[in-house]
Amino acid sequence: MRYILSLFLVFSCFLDAQNNYPQDYFSKPLDIPLILSGTFAELRSNHFHSGLDIKTQHRTGLKVKASARGFVSRIKVAHYGYGKALYITHPNGYTTVYAHLQKFSPVIEAYVKERQYQKESYEIELFPKAEDLPILKDTLVAYSGNSGGSGGPHLHFEIRDKQERPMNPMLFGIHTKDTSNPVIKSVYAYPLGQNSFINASNTKQKLRLTPLKNGDYSVESIQAIGNIGFAIDTYDRQDLAANSNGVYNIQTIINGSKNFEIDFNRFSFDETKHINQLIDYEHFSTKKQRIQKLFRKNNPLSLFKSTLNDGVIKIEDSTYSIYKIRVADYKNNESWVTIHIKGVKNNIVKPKEEKVTPYFIKANQTTNLKEGVVSVDFYKDTFYDDFYLDFEVKNDTLKLHKDVKAAKKNFTITYDVSKYSNEDKNKLYIARLVGYKDYMSYTYTKRKNHLLIASTKKLGTYALAMDSLKPTVSAVNFKSKQWLSKYRFLKVKIDDEGSGISNYRATINGKWILMEYDYKTKTLTHDFNDGVITDTKNNLKVIVTDNVGNNSTFETLFYRK
Repeated sequence: MRYILSLFLVFSCFLDAQNNYPQDYFSKPLDIPLILSGTFAELRSNHFHSGLDIKTQHRTGLKVKASARGFVSRIKVAHYGYGKALYITHPNGYTTVYAHLQKFSPVIEAYVKERQYQKESYEIELFPKAEDLPILKDTLVAYSGNSGGSGGPHLHFEIRDKQERPMNPMLFGIHTKDTSNPVIKSVYAYPLGQNSFINASNTKQKLRLTPLKNGDYSVESIQAIGNIGFAIDTYDRQDLAANSNGVYNIQTIINGSKNFEIDFNRFSFDETKHINQLIDYEHFSTKKQRIQKLFRKNNPLSLFKSTLNDGVIKIEDSTYSIYKIRVADYKNNESWVTIHIKGVKNNIVKPKEEKVTPYFIKANQTTNLKEGVVSVDFYKDTFYDDFYLDFEVKNDTLKLHKDVKAAKKNFTITYDVSKYSNEDKNKLYIARLVGYKDYMSYTYTKRKNHLLIASTKKLGTYALAMDSLKPTVSAVNFKSKQWLSKYRFLKVKIDDEGSGISNYRATINGKWILMEYDYKTKTLTHDFNDGVITDTKNNLKVIVTDNVGNNSTFETLFYRK
């Protein structure tokens, strides 16, 4: 009875903490059932998900309404990321965000387009004054879409606090039906040190997981000694969707006492990069599975709550311990994992041998490496941990370890290209070799005299690549000299097989026109409703430039009344 009471006390405070936010202030932004494809703080590539992804019934163009009274405080239109995004600041200090939009409401759309034409740029960021675009609760502000980095039609919705930190919208009463317990896919055990062992091994162990009839899980008993930790692969599902979503809270208990907790209710954008230290980054890089460590090592994330010894468990010889993991969703559906640990000292085991190279990276120091025409600069605190680095240069190819170490910030790779002709220098860029076919992926490259400089967070293999191919440009929905009087849109396809598209510019009869770029379909689209085309005979000119400066010019005539 005492053990059950202690477990209750472990997470009872977590239940109360959810009620400290206004519950009736914000309404849902769509007039359809709230079904989610993504939850708050889900583990994503290099970041935590900062809001709710609301399904839009596989459609675009649904009416998006303001969740509360306020004013439009920021508008951003970009090719990537959030695409078309709207920010509304409310009198209570919170800000709601609506992203991947198709278009804005007529008043906001006119406000944005006027400034896009003034700037002659599709991509734009605006900060209206409070009196410019006031908004009432439940009024139309936009239409849902699939713009930016969206993988399908949906509305990305956020609530941020006064410090611009995203918060879980469910804290404010925006809920969806969820009666299912979280799913545990796998559990791993880690020896944390040369003198720590699990089942007579000094390497990570995947443990055999057994689902129980009551929905919980048991794990095979293990023998261990020294400092150990665990990691878990888990997800949650809501009732109305089959998506594998993030969980809300994870706690661990050792012999009845809590020793670790992480609570996904708020984070800052400055810290979201530390997700790569929360997960087993090497495991993700090699197996594409995100397993979350239940111990804290060199990680400043604010998501961590009270921890005992940073979640590390010390196992002594001839002891017996019970380790429990509690995984919960926001609706407090929970799943438990139980692991029995026997402390056994085994004298015949050998520690894992670490590969030693001439290049040892100390995380708290700056390291400069140079070989041949290549130099690499790691600045202080680039990495979380010290490690031996593989570093090798052959001709113009740089082997810089494998992408198994998470980086906090960018390091630089510099190539001396003095041996190349001036013509060739202008066509070179630094590429990262990706996949088993070593596809050359463009890494943003700066030119400084005879040097090419790239800034990146990813280890791996890099090489000099040359791009002498011009981008391609072609008409999509019209032909040369065609009458387009009844057309609403003008569409052009652009592509580049080398370094990728850098920028484009479109004019009609010498006057700049707004063309929206969708990189997913490689399409530029102009809306004739902009009203800037007034002549009958029109000369369309599109100039497209790639990342090394190759450019193509596409010109054609069309007619319109």
